[in-house]
Amino acid sequence: MEIKEKDELQKAWLKSAKEDFQIAKDLVGMKHYQWALFLCHIAIEKVLKANYIKIKDQYPPPIHKLAKLATDCKIVLTEVQINELKEMTTFHIEARYDVIKDKLYKKATKEFTLKYFEITKELLNYFISLIGKT
Repeated sequence: MEIKEKDELQKAWLKSAKEDFQIAKDLVGMKHYQWALFLCHIAIEKVLKANYIKIKDQYPPPIHKLAKLATDCKIVLTEVQINELKEMTTFHIEARYDVIKDKLYKKATKEFTLKYFEITKELLNYFISLIGKT
């Protein structure tokens, strides 16, 4: 992958991740908790894919498993962070498929959503900080 293309792709993933996180924040304010959680997952996925491009110098795989993406990027995480990423992966699956959407709806209380919104903010900041390091 050429340097210019790599930089453009990283910037695009990061811009999109930040936009999705802002929309998640707006959705929390509107009490659309399950969709806020879905976009928290998407924001983390996108910033991890920006890291993947940086580390692997290739396009990221079309997967949604956050812990796997982080591991593939060789990002150092605590066991707690790994478990948080695994939980956040369920937001993607449970929001997309109607047969299990009710599971996320029941889980997506205000308290639960605010907790994972803060976790998302912390992880986003951490993953974004890794992009700037060589």
